[in-house]
Amino acid sequence: MTSSDHSAWLASLLENLDSFGPDAIVAAAYIRQRGTRVGVHEQTTGARWTADRRIEINPRYARLAPDHPQAVALIIHEVRHLQQGMLTALSVYGELEAWQLQFNFLRSVTGRYHDNSSFEAIIAKLMLLPLGWDRTALESARALMQAYAGKIYRVDLLPLYPLPLEIRYRITRTQPSPR
Repeated sequence: MTSSDHSAWLASLLENLDSFGPDAIVAAAYIRQRGTRVGVHEQTTGARWTADRRIEINPRYARLAPDHPQAVALIIHEVRHLQQGMLTALSVYGELEAWQLQFNFLRSVTGRYHDNSSFEAIIAKLMLLPLGWDRTALESARALMQAYAGKIYRVDLLPLYPLPLEIRYRITRTQPSPR
């Protein structure tokens, strides 16, 4: 795909967001209100957010139809990270929240979490984990994410909690209060 092909695909993808229900509508509104740039960039993951608040999609997903649920799910996931802010996004807690949002969306649109039954089982386990401050659940989330994405997905380098809460936990051994 050429750069102009990517531009046309991205424009169509962003136009399609509003037709995919509440989570996609929220993502579309966020992108429009903030002027978030969305582009295509080679990487090891399906998509990523950047420190300058852009979203980059892996070219293999830019080959999908611009109304493909997987492409929309990636946008929803990355917008959630931008909404979380850097400190939460760079934590297992933040990843679990974004993964659960992404795969709940996929299931609501397609009826399943994944096409591949072995991945479906992994994601089903991830979806059962409570989003909260339970370190055992967050460690399980980390392991399931790597079982799904492989060791190249370096969630193992992230703290379980957003960094200020992780530091406080390491000093006091006290979990944060429930949200």
